[in-house]
Amino acid sequence: MQQRKRYPIGIQTFSKIREGNYLYIDKTEYVYRMTHSGPKSVFLNRPRRFGKSLLTSTLHSYFEGRKELFEGLAIAELEAEWISYPVLHFDMRTAKHVDREQLEQELNLKLLRYEEIYGKGEGEISANLRLQGLIGRAYAQTGRQVVVLIDEYDAPLLDVIHEEKNLPELRNVMRNFYSPLKACDPYLHFVFLTGITRFFPSRELNNIDNISMDEPYAAICGISEEEMLTQMSTDLDLLATRMKLTREEVLEKLKEHYDGYHFTWPSPDLYNPFSLLNAFADGKMNSYWFGSGTPTYLIEMLNKYGVAPQQIGGQKVFATAFDAPTEQMTNIIPLLYQSGYITIKDYDARLDLYTLDIPNKEVRLGLMESLLPHYVPPTEANRAATLTAYLFDSIDRGNMDEALQLLQTFLSTIPQCDNTDYEGHYQSLLYVIFSLLGFYVDVEVRTPRGRVDVVLRTHSTLYVIELKLDKTADAAMQQIDLKNYPERFALCGLPIVKVGINFDRERRTLGEWRIEGE
Repeated sequence: MQQRKRYPIGIQTFSKIREGNYLYIDKTEYVYRMTHSGPKSVFLNRPRRFGKSLLTSTLHSYFEGRKELFEGLAIAELEAEWISYPVLHFDMRTAKHVDREQLEQELNLKLLRYEEIYGKGEGEISANLRLQGLIGRAYAQTGRQVVVLIDEYDAPLLDVIHEEKNLPELRNVMRNFYSPLKACDPYLHFVFLTGITRFFPSRELNNIDNISMDEPYAAICGISEEEMLTQMSTDLDLLATRMKLTREEVLEKLKEHYDGYHFTWPSPDLYNPFSLLNAFADGKMNSYWFGSGTPTYLIEMLNKYGVAPQQIGGQKVFATAFDAPTEQMTNIIPLLYQSGYITIKDYDARLDLYTLDIPNKEVRLGLMESLLPHYVPPTEANRAATLTAYLFDSIDRGNMDEALQLLQTFLSTIPQCDNTDYEGHYQSLLYVIFSLLGFYVDVEVRTPRGRVDVVLRTHSTLYVIELKLDKTADAAMQQIDLKNYPERFALCGLPIVKVGINFDRERRTLGEWRIEGE
């Protein structure tokens, strides 16, 4: 009988994975390529839980010359020398949620670890002088150039990205710390930084090449579909057996939930590795990435830029609009892209335009759950979850009237959030709720004669929905008919149902509605 492999859930140390015989998706060909044919100072940004720390740890073992750990992997056939270099590895994940004093203390402890090995020079007090001294002494004592690895270099900055006071203070501390990476160039063999966002450019790091959108490294983090089909083929069969599905059905569900990431174009389809491995380990498909924590900075920045839920995806932009330094951003797009909430879905080479959208079902549902408290008070979260289950049942059975009655009753019996006296609020509310149901939903859909407020598509029906505030359901239906919105969707292959809804500003809920074609 086939046995499940051990999955490295939460394990980000390469040596522990290899020595413990855990599943390892072989990325060592990328390691060899990056360290032999690329620049000597490299930056890579990818979303959280995407394998950046494991990649950094793999580099650590490689530069220490631990050949035995790489037996059977691609790099074993490529590397002939296996030279051991002095490695300074700084993991900045321990410096989250800190003020300036705490950050300086974190840096002090990280430097002390290596000063116990290579010593400390007289007069080296500040972090940058201590790092510079360490690099010089490591080079002198070993006779080899030094490797510096910095994992999650931006971790101290993310939680204060929306703060005008704390961000500059912490950023200056980190810039001071990183400054020797340019000054000590003759003593450095390789420098590698990872992070979620880009806080470039700065003169301290302007010698570092950003490979984040370079096609040769498109799949350096994450798990490609090809890797899953080859290196996890047995795992797929076992998962299908556990879920009582065929292999093809499991592949389809995995793709729907966790696939869809691209960090350049063209790029192989990439799965979120954290979610994918958890699904294989548990034998079911849950929301693992969002379950591991929704960053508070994301919600703060969505509020700062006034981004409605329906505005998060469906963007057509130049690369400079999303692969940009976070400090210089004038909208939310760079942060959403670099954090993994939207990703590249297409590229028009003629116009040099990228299409950005939400990667997959897991991210879409997680985002909507995070944004729901803006439309439903937190005290009503449990009732809202129950409501979505009943709404799904009603709409899935094709009974939109029943679904709207449920929504009307729910909204009329809960405390109201602020800023509910405009039509856009209710459009956003429906978008969030319909998205949580797992159906396809879009807003402001263009037609030859105007824009449809909401389009909802289930497995059996396409709903064209027009919203009004303090008017009538008849007025909403008249607009659908006057502008002949259903004409735009005549070739969709599904029955089209027209829905006109009027919201009552005073009662803060649905007032009346009309449905035609149900």
